[in-house]
Amino acid sequence: MIKVLKPGFYSTIQDAGRFEFQEYGVPYSGAMDTYAASMANMVLGNSENAAVLEMTMTGPTLQFDCETIICLSGADMSPVLNDVPLVNNKAIHVPKNAVLSFGKLNDGFRGYLSVSGGFKTDKVMGSRSMFKGVTEHCVIAKGDELSIKEHIEVMLKKNASIKKNDKYLHSNSVEVFKGPEFDKLSKNQQQILLTQEFSISKDNNRMAYQLEQPLENNLDAIITSLVLPGTVQLTPSGKLIVLMRDCQTTGGYPRVLQLKESTMNIMAQKFMGNKVCFKLLDTY
Repeated sequence: MIKVLKPGFYSTIQDAGRFEFQEYGVPYSGAMDTYAASMANMVLGNSENAAVLEMTMTGPTLQFDCETIICLSGADMSPVLNDVPLVNNKAIHVPKNAVLSFGKLNDGFRGYLSVSGGFKTDKVMGSRSMFKGVTEHCVIAKGDELSIKEHIEVMLKKNASIKKNDKYLHSNSVEVFKGPEFDKLSKNQQQILLTQEFSISKDNNRMAYQLEQPLENNLDAIITSLVLPGTVQLTPSGKLIVLMRDCQTTGGYPRVLQLKESTMNIMAQKFMGNKVCFKLLDTY
């Protein structure tokens, strides 16, 4: 077990996501930064779908009631284990009763903690991903006890080398495809959309990122239609909304762009004031 001494700002259990239930209005959910979550699992030899702890901006304080191995990836939140500084993307032995805590956010916005064998919280609709109204809890809370494997099958004695790429943490170029309603924009509107820098607004979370700069338009609303994580909607007031992992499954705003799956990770590491620009790809 892992006992939550402090939950952090917004910490949730996430895996690869919840599929095959979108027709009932259930979001996909899953890790916002799939690259970082996969890296954390890969280092430990976990399955790609093993549940991890996603931490946002401020990390939690956790006490381990059993020995295990962990890995941290994604944002650099100045992690320490029993006051000893840690580094990301490395397998770390954790003794029983050790305390993991976090400090200053140095890089990125979302960090990931994997444990040997993955977190063993309840599965709902085939996923451990937390989401309000689907799982019992939508975030971890002080006093929670998170289930993990209470033994280590393989102790890591050698230094494993896994190639990692953290450049995306600093990138502001977001690769996109044309959305279904892209061609309804004028040539001038298309040019603005694809050449202007946009700032992340204060309204950003696991459901959607709103951008500050408006794109004036007179597009008509559409019949409520399918949307996906990465869909960029344009409201009548000119607000651009980038849908994220916990987004709704349908919407009525024009869908002007669709983020490439891998560039969802770039957006996931952005926060208020950060800038992004869209780079149009020719083909899917």
